[in-house]
Amino acid sequence: MNMTIKAGIAALAAAFAVSALAADYTMRLSHQFPPTHHSAKNMEQFAADVKANTNGRVEVQVFGAAQLFKPNQHHAAVAGGKIESAVVLSFQWGGTIPEMNVTIIPYLMSTAEKMKKFPGSEAAKLLDAKMEAKGVKNIAWMVDANDGIFTSNKAPLIKPEDFKGVKIRGLSKLFDTGLVAAGASPSAMPGSEVYQALQTGVIDAAITGVEAAFSRRYYEVQKYGVASPILLAYDNLIVDPAWWNKLPADVKKGIEAAARKAEERVLPTTDDIPEGDIKALRDKGMNVTVLSKAQQKAVADVMQPAVIKEFNESSPDAARLIEMIRKL
Repeated sequence: MNMTIKAGIAALAAAFAVSALAADYTMRLSHQFPPTHHSAKNMEQFAADVKANTNGRVEVQVFGAAQLFKPNQHHAAVAGGKIESAVVLSFQWGGTIPEMNVTIIPYLMSTAEKMKKFPGSEAAKLLDAKMEAKGVKNIAWMVDANDGIFTSNKAPLIKPEDFKGVKIRGLSKLFDTGLVAAGASPSAMPGSEVYQALQTGVIDAAITGVEAAFSRRYYEVQKYGVASPILLAYDNLIVDPAWWNKLPADVKKGIEAAARKAEERVLPTTDDIPEGDIKALRDKGMNVTVLSKAQQKAVADVMQPAVIKEFNESSPDAARLIEMIRKL
């Protein structure tokens, strides 16, 4: 057998091997997180779990760091069938589905027990239905962050009265009503501009996640940090209903099982702020206070009523949703 024929046979064999290994279904998954972010790592493991659960019939192709779509494009991309799935931060739904803001009401969902009970609850089902009405199917509620830290330079923001007159980078229109109730002056600005604004004194303070305060190097421009489980952000794993409905039942079951594991991996086991995240900031010289339950209540008593009032005015389902969560 001459070399040309041998090469042809080898190429044909390789092609058959690739074909035999090819997945029956492709699930392109887009998200905004950099590779080192815990949510990015969670999605990589989700992809591996889906492959294992479906015996390789589904290939999840993960595209992170907003390389396919920007965060504010994910909903439309999935609803329009441009991509099979994406991860959307729960509070990024605010303008489209105002009820999704319920998790950022100060201290409403601060306990690990509530976070454990939430997926599959009546409250979650109500919000799932809201997302489905907007053209996407949600298959997972994954905790992204369950803490917040008020950073400042002049004095720590521990008591409600400490916020009076403070110029602070807020979080959202809804959450910021609580800051206003405490006497602060919140400003909206992109996350990429906050460091410089703090450095130059355009604002005095900011709120972000404890882990994010470290990765964004706020310790270089802020002396103080006050951490507590003040709010909750979820990652919603959404899929295109048209694509999903065409999948065989056993394939759906395999994907859903991987989604449940993804929820469990990021579920907090205690109500405490991770000690490692606090230590990382303190090691960089930031003076960090972790609020006690009594101190949290003092802040909640001032901020929560204003935020709830604003939230209730955003939707006829708002009050019912809050009651569902309080009963978890």
